[in-house]
Amino acid sequence: MTEHAFSPADRRAVYRAIHTRRDMRRFIPGTTISDDVLKRLMHAAHAAPNVGLMQPWRFIRITDPDLRRAIHRLVDEERHHTAAALGPRGEEFLALKVEGILECAELLVVALGDDRERHIFGRRTMPDMDLASVSCAIQNLWLAARAEGLGMGWVSLFEPRRLATLLDIPADAEPVAVLCLGPVPDFPDRPELEIENWTVGRPLDEFVSENGWTDSGARA
Repeated sequence: MTEHAFSPADRRAVYRAIHTRRDMRRFIPGTTISDDVLKRLMHAAHAAPNVGLMQPWRFIRITDPDLRRAIHRLVDEERHHTAAALGPRGEEFLALKVEGILECAELLVVALGDDRERHIFGRRTMPDMDLASVSCAIQNLWLAARAEGLGMGWVSLFEPRRLATLLDIPADAEPVAVLCLGPVPDFPDRPELEIENWTVGRPLDEFVSENGWTDSGARA
């Protein structure tokens, strides 16, 4: 413990947000998020760590109902393509609820910015650090939402160029996430994909080694 540590209560709150965050798909229809809360969430996202202070994120708030429905159609098409690619598990996948686009209070599209290629600092050998930085912004938003009592779900079932065309995103930018955000009925005590018996999370010790790579053995 150092002099810079948070108080015990503050530390518990941080860890609580981390461990009770869930990828939410079920939202309470007809609800809203106040402008003050939404502003706090966006500031939390914008405060994320990012390589070379490049701030590669762009956030598009979807307020047009027709546009929301068009995004839902793109996602639903990809849901069926994914089911086909899953072969024997296709029907099982289609039975899962994988998004809440039509029910959530706020819908956001997050994209990689169109000017990111000019940033070399931290990206010369690892160009994907722009995506890593955007992912940090999304995680900040997720944790802040949980602290506000709101659920968030990250939807990645879409064809990026089609979504880019729909939203007039420049050719050198790229959408990476559709985020569903809003009040939810509850927060499950386990990830929904575990509850639905789709998969099981593996323990930490399978992912940690010392002084080199260690094969964690058979996968679940």
